[in-house]
Amino acid sequence: MRVQHDIVIVGAGLAGLRAAIAAAEKNKNLSIAIISKTYPIRCHSVCAEGGTAAVLREDEGDSFDLHAWDTVKGSDFLADQDAVEFFVREIPREILLLDNWGCPWSRREDGKIAQRAFGGQSFNRTVFAKDRTGLHEVHTLYERSLMYPNIVRYDEYFLTNLIIEDNEIRGVTAIELKTGDLILFEAKAVILATGGAGRLYGFTTYSHQVTGDGMAIAYRCGIPLKDMEFFQFHPTGLVPSGILISEAARGEGGYLRNKFGERFMEKYAPERMELAPRDVVARAMWKEIIEGRGFESEHGAYIALDLTHLGEEKIEERLPLIREAAKKFVGIDPVEEPLPVRPVAHYTMGGIHTNMWTETPVKGLFAAGEVACVSIHGANRLGSNSTAECLVFGRVAGEKAAEYAMRKDLKHVSNEIYKEEEKRIYDEFLGKSGDESPYQIKKELNEVMDKCFWIFRTGEEMKEGIKKIRELKERYKNVEIVDKKRRFNTDLIYAFEVGFMLDLAEVVAVCAYARTESRGAHYRLDYPNRDDENWLKHSLAYYTPQGPKLEYIPVKITKWKPVERKY
Repeated sequence: MRVQHDIVIVGAGLAGLRAAIAAAEKNKNLSIAIISKTYPIRCHSVCAEGGTAAVLREDEGDSFDLHAWDTVKGSDFLADQDAVEFFVREIPREILLLDNWGCPWSRREDGKIAQRAFGGQSFNRTVFAKDRTGLHEVHTLYERSLMYPNIVRYDEYFLTNLIIEDNEIRGVTAIELKTGDLILFEAKAVILATGGAGRLYGFTTYSHQVTGDGMAIAYRCGIPLKDMEFFQFHPTGLVPSGILISEAARGEGGYLRNKFGERFMEKYAPERMELAPRDVVARAMWKEIIEGRGFESEHGAYIALDLTHLGEEKIEERLPLIREAAKKFVGIDPVEEPLPVRPVAHYTMGGIHTNMWTETPVKGLFAAGEVACVSIHGANRLGSNSTAECLVFGRVAGEKAAEYAMRKDLKHVSNEIYKEEEKRIYDEFLGKSGDESPYQIKKELNEVMDKCFWIFRTGEEMKEGIKKIRELKERYKNVEIVDKKRRFNTDLIYAFEVGFMLDLAEVVAVCAYARTESRGAHYRLDYPNRDDENWLKHSLAYYTPQGPKLEYIPVKITKWKPVERKY
C-alpha cells in the first residue's frame, strides 16, 4: 500500500505533536501525517514529571544568560552555545502558548505561573503542573492537534526504514500493526521524533517502547549519531522497579540520606547539595553505595530519599504522583517514611546529528526531541531542559519541514524499493529459522550495559562489554521469531527492536571506550579528569558493517570558556 503526504512525522510525543502543529499553522494546505507505534497519549513524554525550564521572571532576577550559563556549565561545556542561546530565548514563548492552549500550569498565590527549583538551575525557573507535567503537556498538544484537519494520524504503525535517494528523503516504510501490511509513506519531508534509547539498560525509567528505533534506522542509513557515550543516570529511581521519582521531590526540599542518616551531598556539592546536576548527585549516591554506606535490601543497595519533613499538605499539593506511585509500588507513604532509591538510566544525551535548525545531513530529513542531538545538553542534561527542548525544537522542525515541503515536488518511490523492504521483513526476517531468542538476547544486553557502561566506567570493563555486545550481534543473526503471522505480531516488533538496540549499544560502547577522559555523565575511573585539550569535541559515529567508524567535530563556543565545574 502506498500513501502520500507532504510531511511525515514519526513519533507522537511532545516533539512530534509540537512539530505537527507548527507545520499545520505554517500552511493549512500541507498534508501532515503523524506515525506512531503507540496511541499518542501513551507516548513516553507523559512520564515526564517535574517540569519545563523557562525564564519568566527577569524582574525577579532570572535572565536568558543565566539559564544559558546553567545549561552550558551543566553540560560540562560540551553543549553548542549558539544552540543553547537560541533555546533559552525561545522556550518562554512555548510556555505561554501552552498556557493559552489550556495546559493547567500550577500557579502562585498571585495567579502567575509557578516555578520550582531543579538541579543545576541557579534560579527557580522550572514551570510545572504538579508532578504530572509531561502528561498535561502531551494532552494539551494532542487536543490542540485535533483542531487541524490537515493533520492525519496513523496510530500503532511501526517504522521499518527511511527511503533516501541522492541524499534526499523520499519517505518511510512502516508496518500497520493491526493488519501486518507494510505501508509506503511517500513524503517531501520527514521529521523523526521517536525518542531516546533508554531500554538498552535494565534498570531504567523508560517505558518499554523506548527502544531507539529512529536513531538506529537513521544510523543504518548512513546518518551519523552524535555523542552517544553520554547517557544520563537520574539519581532517584524507585527500588526495585526503577520508576522515576522526580527531581521535583528534591526541588521541593527532599533530602538524600545514607544508612547513617547523613545528608552526604554536603561532601560532594556543598553549595547545591541535593540540587547539584544529575551526574554529580548520581555519582555521589553510587559512591556511597559501593563504599558500604547505602541501605541493604533483597533488591540491592539503595539510598533513602526523605520527604517526611515536607508534610502531607505540601506533598499532596506538589508531589501527588510520587506519593501515589510509592504507595502502590513499594507500599510506602512518603509522608511517613523515606523512599528507597538509587541511580537509574534516564536520558540519551546523544542522538541523530542535527544542526540547531533540526536539519540532518540528509535533505528534507529533520530530527527533534530526544532522538536528536542538536546539541544543547552536551555531556549532561539539566533536569527540566528536556521537555523544553521538545517544545522548542519540535516547533522549529515543524516550521523548517513545512518550508522545505512548500518548495519541493513529491518524488515517487519505485515499486522495487517497496518490494525489497517487504521481502526483507517478511521473507528474510520473519520467515527464517534459528535457535536464538530475541528475549534472551535483550536480557543479556541489559546485563552488559548495566555492568560495563554504568555510572563508573573503566577501559577494561568496557572492552569486555564491547566484546559481549558483538557476540550478541552475531547470535542475533540466528534469531527465530516464533509467531509467524502478520497481524499484530508483537514477536516480530520485539525482534526488530532488539536489533536496533544492539546497534545502538555498540555505538554507545565504542564511543565511550574511545573517549579517554571524564566529562559529565561519562566518568572513567582510569581517566578521572576532564581533558579539554584533547576531548572538547563531539563524537560522530557512522555505520559500517564492521562496527561504528568515529569522527569528531568541534564544540561551538560563543561566550563561555570552559572552567572548573563546582557546585
